[in-house]
Amino acid sequence: MITNVSLVTVYCLDQQEAHDFYVDLLGFETRTDVTMGEGFRWLTIGHPAQPELEVTLMTPGPPLDDTAAALVRSQLAKGGIGGLGLHVDDCRKTYEDLSARGVTFLQEPADRPYGVEAVMRDNSGNWLVLVEPKAFTPEDFA
Repeated sequence: MITNVSLVTVYCLDQQEAHDFYVDLLGFETRTDVTMGEGFRWLTIGHPAQPELEVTLMTPGPPLDDTAAALVRSQLAKGGIGGLGLHVDDCRKTYEDLSARGVTFLQEPADRPYGVEAVMRDNSGNWLVLVEPKAFTPEDFA
């Protein structure tokens, strides 16, 4: 029986730079950092408040073939890949704090039927959504 989601992958162009972004700027922590086989680095991070979920920071490569890896790299460079949705208590304050730390935002906080949302980019080009959720019904989208 499946009990939860425990691991997701975020592709990055440089594992160390991505690690530093998520840990130093966003407050995640290192969970696993080991080198396996022929220089393959297994690097995971997670949020301290969510111990059951790890995020693998992975450069495009095996098990992707060369064509697929090149496509992922080109999409990262264009900002064409979504990364994570991040729950926040106060979207506007988090936006101000992260902007002051140099994080690039694509969209300032805006009211949506499901809460307040802002969209930012990590240092590999992934877009990340900050959401301060609120209760909603399907009718709120009409």
